[in-house]
Amino acid sequence: MVCSNVPALFPLKLVSRRMLAPTVAHLAFTRDDGLPLDYIPGQFVQVHFSYADGTATKRSYSLATIHDHAMGPGELVEVAVSYVPGGAATALFETLEIGGTVQASGPFGRFCLQPADDNRRYLLVGTGTGVTPYRAMLPLIEKAIAERGIEVVLLFGARTPAELLYGDEFRAFADAHPGFRFVPCFSRELPAPGSAQDHPDVRHGYVQQFLGEFAPSAEGDIAYLCGNPDMVDACFEALKEHGLPVPRIRREKYVSSK
Repeated sequence: MVCSNVPALFPLKLVSRRMLAPTVAHLAFTRDDGLPLDYIPGQFVQVHFSYADGTATKRSYSLATIHDHAMGPGELVEVAVSYVPGGAATALFETLEIGGTVQASGPFGRFCLQPADDNRRYLLVGTGTGVTPYRAMLPLIEKAIAERGIEVVLLFGARTPAELLYGDEFRAFADAHPGFRFVPCFSRELPAPGSAQDHPDVRHGYVQQFLGEFAPSAEGDIAYLCGNPDMVDACFEALKEHGLPVPRIRREKYVSSK
């Protein structure tokens, strides 16, 4: 028997596109082969394409689809895509028409909530599209709050209110679930006073500046870090200083690539 490390590819058909921020699109696909894409929230898919010279390449995208069950045929496969000037993947997605297809593989990854977790609180930290897997985790978070009485803090870093991806959804979830706290951290521009995004939990600065405010505890916390590599590294070091063991700090870095 000959074993192959080449992942099996499947077609994804674009069914909708909307802009989440000036340079970030939410794209919804369905599998065009009639098969389901079952996955664990926190995992990602890879999109395969070629450069202009024919060289094959791929990009990874965390799944944003909210689901709490095995996905059936025809269900949406949702991702958030950052548009990078001059980027080959950006050109692919910007010119992809509704009904057009791309080739994908997956799902992959272990950046997931674990059934055996015995923590009292999750500290979820993300920047940019690094918040995408947390959107997918919301049904599991809701279940953990109901069944285990855990608390969850989501610290989400963005430069401006216009770049707060899925912010309305996270705020609505926090309003409906007292165990969930949503803390947007804006590094450049705060929401206008009295606006829908103006809230006592809004912070001015970078997410790593506010970790200490929540007194991370080795006894009770598990932390997830996703997004900009510098942020992930800074928060990783800060959490270790607070005494969190490395196995209770789960990381996924997003590296921008053309």
